[in-house]
Amino acid sequence: MSASLLDTRVPAVLVRTDRNPFHHGTLGAVRSLGRAGVDVHLIADVGGSPVRRSRFVRQLHPPPPPGAAPADIARALLRVAAQIERPAVLIALDDASAVAVARARTELAPAYLLPQQPGELAERVADKAELAAMCATAGIPHPLTLIPDSSAEAAAAAWRLGLPTVAKWSRPWLLPAGSDLRSTSVVRSARQARELFLRTGEAGSRLLLQEFLPPGPDLDWFCHGYADRTGTVRGGGPGRKLHAWPRGAGLTAVGHWTPNAPVQALAELLIAELGYRGIFDLDFRRCATTGAYHLLDFNPRPGAQFRLFSDTAGLDVVRAQHLDLTHRPMPEGAPRPGRAFVVENYAPLSALRPAPAGRELAWHAPDDRAPGWAMWPLWARHATRRLPTGLRRLCERTERTEQTDLQELHELHERDERYETPARVVRQATSPLPTEIDSSLTDDEKANSY
Repeated sequence: MSASLLDTRVPAVLVRTDRNPFHHGTLGAVRSLGRAGVDVHLIADVGGSPVRRSRFVRQLHPPPPPGAAPADIARALLRVAAQIERPAVLIALDDASAVAVARARTELAPAYLLPQQPGELAERVADKAELAAMCATAGIPHPLTLIPDSSAEAAAAAWRLGLPTVAKWSRPWLLPAGSDLRSTSVVRSARQARELFLRTGEAGSRLLLQEFLPPGPDLDWFCHGYADRTGTVRGGGPGRKLHAWPRGAGLTAVGHWTPNAPVQALAELLIAELGYRGIFDLDFRRCATTGAYHLLDFNPRPGAQFRLFSDTAGLDVVRAQHLDLTHRPMPEGAPRPGRAFVVENYAPLSALRPAPAGRELAWHAPDDRAPGWAMWPLWARHATRRLPTGLRRLCERTERTEQTDLQELHELHERDERYETPARVVRQATSPLPTEIDSSLTDDEKANSY
């Protein structure tokens, strides 16, 4: 894309409150706009992150403290706006920031260019309970989801869905920093469901229990896009997750741009039904039993692998937002099916394999070499620190599995009418056979893929 297509007089402000130092989507957004000649201001904690080494960062700004309220995030954004002294395109890179920006839209609008998002829609789609209800209304397939109102209902819901089942906190961005609570986990017994429900107050949002759709080859898909002021979806497309980290239930380590008419149609239907405006990242899993594509998550911000969908004109979702909000015409590019996106620290061998349809690496780039060089030593230190914790969790998981087997046998004999209180049903779906997945992973590693 020619730099002249973007209005380089208008800077961009990227904001991310999540402390993950290896969020490659942040670097992707910095590079995409910086390469087009836009001044990029980044509000994020990049200590120990390769992102701070990018030559495309115009200026770094300190983020609000961990767990900051939306009002605190808005105040941080206004402080940066006062330093820039001209309107800027604002792009949130995590759910907490997206929710904060949506809440403070009226306050932020004089200083920032923002999509015309209806009301609290960004917050509603990010809320996993609200999303299930919206899918039911719009006719979008979604895993059967139950919302218990008591620990007894949580146990009953686990039995009803079948074990193992998936437990999610409806608003994971509210989880306290440093807590052992995870946004998504796998429940293998009714007792675990009861115990998890009892931590609702600590979690800060409702507990959902959801049927587990097993992962498998060609089952995990995603769809990215930008809904412009007219509702037209630009700058993205459907992609297939070839490899995940961790395997079967994590972020996209290797993804391919793969045409998929049903996924694209579901995404466009939902965007139209909701009247959504702005960048979105949708995660789907195809049910191996029915063949239906179920929406698992709706992220109201760029997905980490959004640069996969850079078309022949160089358009992607962050460039689409900048063009739309500065009233510049969108270039007419063609899709690039087969194009690959590889996160080198999770899939190093895939980064070395031939890619005849083209490939983008998350960290390494010939025009911005410093982040790629910095990533490996930083990642090695990170992995070394994590190793003892990982080994301990493996031992705990083995012991927990053995205890759960005995526990389930005991519970089968003790079920009575106190577990028959029905939880609220949010969405009906066909239940697949459950399989095991790892429930001891960090939120970044899971990446909402259950």
